Amino acid sequence: MSVLQSEDGHDIFTAMRISQLAALCVLGALALVGTLSGGAKSDIPSHGKAVVLFDGRDLTNFDTFLKEHGLNNDPDHVFLVENGTIHVSGKEFGYVITKKEFANYYLHAEFKWGEGTYAPREGQARDSGILYHVQGEQKVWPRSVEFQIIEGGTGDFWMTDGGAITGRDGVRVTGPPGTALKIDRIGKGPWNNVTGYRDPVGELEKPHGEWNLLELVAQGDHVKQFVNGKLANEGSQAFPANGKILLQSEGAEVFFRKIELFPLKR
Repeated sequence: MSVLQSEDGHDIFTAMRISQLAALCVLGALALVGTLSGGAKSDIPSHGKAVVLFDGRDLTNFDTFLKEHGLNNDPDHVFLVENGTIHVSGKEFGYVITKKEFANYYLHAEFKWGEGTYAPREGQARDSGILYHVQGEQKVWPRSVEFQIIEGGTGDFWMTDGGAITGRDGVRVTGPPGTALKIDRIGKGPWNNVTGYRDPVGELEKPHGEWNLLELVAQGDHVKQFVNGKLANEGSQAFPANGKILLQSEGAEVFFRKIELFPLKR
């Protein structure tokens, strides 16, 4: 087969191959950037500009609550702002909670585990959570739906104190008053309540000490929870369907950062 050449003698096929290789390299680089940045981009509805809940400097947009000390009384500094993060010691049960209520939004937050575990969960799987659609009195724990954060089970649903949701299987689960019920995340394997536990079947968390991306889409009464870009759980007919958002202190040291809420476009 003869080789096509341009008037100046250059191999046209060679030039085309180089151009194709360059295009493939660009596409590969873009795919890598998407992978590294994380996020469930294609599953996030159109939304407006970010409402920054935590700016890395202070807790202006939050109240604190501790089981033993009540509202905005944190003598042992369970919640500290350090190096652009909310450092939660976990030594007392409680939470930081938004002062405002929200509905119809996309929430972005990042967390990583610290080292400590404390009574009554000392030696057990590190545990925290993002409770959303929070309503009612300040207590441990108020009526809400929970985006569970726990070693080996991050992405589970918990329905707390009358909170309810209909799972992907069509079964409706309601947390009894004063307690809670769970729906496991998609593809979850066996679970053991021990510190450092990782799901042997479908672990979604990154290795201990690395930052994890959590994303929540609350669209009307339909909710989706994503962990590091993967759909972890989905439900409909959420009750409540609006309310405050809180970050738990539940016996384990944990750090939060980059907490932003984006109102969904109608």
